[in-house]
Amino acid sequence: MNQPSILPSNQNPLGALPARFRRERVLLIGCGDVGLRVARALRPRVRLLALSSSPSRREALRERGITPLAGNLDQPGTLRRLAGLATRVLHLAPPPGEGSGDPRTVALVQALRRRSPPLSLAYGSTSGVYGDCAGAVVRETRALQARTPRAQRRVDAERALRYLGRASGVRVSLLRIPGIYAPDREGGTPRERLLKGTPVLQAHDDVYTNHIHADDLARACLAALWRGQAQRVYNVNDDTQLKMGDYFDLAADLYGLNRPPRLSRAEATTQLSPLLLSFMSESRRMDNSRMKRELRVRLDYPTVTEGLRKD
Repeated sequence: MNQPSILPSNQNPLGALPARFRRERVLLIGCGDVGLRVARALRPRVRLLALSSSPSRREALRERGITPLAGNLDQPGTLRRLAGLATRVLHLAPPPGEGSGDPRTVALVQALRRRSPPLSLAYGSTSGVYGDCAGAVVRETRALQARTPRAQRRVDAERALRYLGRASGVRVSLLRIPGIYAPDREGGTPRERLLKGTPVLQAHDDVYTNHIHADDLARACLAALWRGQAQRVYNVNDDTQLKMGDYFDLAADLYGLNRPPRLSRAEATTQLSPLLLSFMSESRRMDNSRMKRELRVRLDYPTVTEGLRKD
């Protein structure tokens, strides 16, 4: 597996960093699969901190060279110690699964503003904030039309972080991320869905979908922390331009499995879950030119073909 690399090499995505930056304090908010990939790339030259609400997880974080900080985004009073603690923050924690707005991000913003805010913050948002674009090419300047409650909560999170940037001078990067995949990520490939024979839409009704390999996403997160421009949005996706059904057909062929059955949209509404249907109701082709130009991210897996072959 290609691991994301950042320090200190002229061949890595950011090049060699000055010595004064090599022991910066990077705070991970939401240290799941992608956060751990970022941590693996940064240690040991950067002090790694991670907010954790789970006592059982803290020892595992220590074993990875990460200092756990007891705290819970749903309990703002536990976040006070975060003030002035980190030079850079990677925020990958999702909003609550229900309700309006993102009180977790609001609580984090309030904590970071209390004292010596970080130099930069990168936030893992979602491409869903664009809503349905009818298959159009989508750049970061496109107006937001979030349709689902989960995407609307991400819009609120972005708004709170823009406020942090304007009010405190933090260099905020908003990363709009599509479907994340990787063979070494739990549920990170279409294999299980193909084995279940879950249908996809017929070509006439199908939608464009976008992807990013988890390792390339980690590289983009790192690049945003050091290279992202102030209050800047970046589409973080690979170069693949496939409709969803074609993506699953490609995966089936690579794995030697049966291609999934195809349904009309009318048939799908009676046979598929509302959650699955929601992913089939939006079509867009995200443009990643800004990510490549400004963050200078070079994709290890420019299309899903390269990434799925690792499975």
